[in-house]
Amino acid sequence: MQVRNTAVRWGTVSKFLHWIIVLLIITQYVLAEVAEDLPLGLQKFETYARHKSIGITILGLAVLRLLWRWLNPTPELPGTLKPYERFLARVTHFGLYVFLFAQPLTGWIVSNAENFPVSYFGWFTLPDLVAPDKEFGEFMEKVHGTIFKCMLVLATLHIAAALKHHFWLKDDVLKRMLPFGSTRLRSP
Repeated sequence: MQVRNTAVRWGTVSKFLHWIIVLLIITQYVLAEVAEDLPLGLQKFETYARHKSIGITILGLAVLRLLWRWLNPTPELPGTLKPYERFLARVTHFGLYVFLFAQPLTGWIVSNAENFPVSYFGWFTLPDLVAPDKEFGEFMEKVHGTIFKCMLVLATLHIAAALKHHFWLKDDVLKRMLPFGSTRLRSP
């Protein structure tokens, strides 16, 4: 088991952070949809509280992931990629990182602006980032939703590119990020 990244493959820590964040984002979407449909009451508040706590977890994991990425080499893109494909890969990854930070931060701001504390699984309450302001809270809720839609578009492009690499280009780009299995770098 290779913990650190190399120039040709992602290490265990990078893979773990990637896939746990993916699973948590899917969980977030489900929790938000469930909470939206619940009538006003304790179950709705508890579901949103769980949504907030998982959002803060994603923010913390995004910080760890970015630090880990700075401390480790990034596997090289295949030499067969065209310059515009390399550019799109870099822009997409950068955008996904931006959204991993923006999404939970805007959610935290929405809660504060709507005068709801952000508690981390009931263990402690995070400080308020903004003062209560209903109009600002409604605006930030729209921003929060828009960021999710933009993140979904970028994630779809990211997935499509990984599938293109695997099925069309037949290189190891997808395999080297999968949680299990070995990869063999193919020469161009």
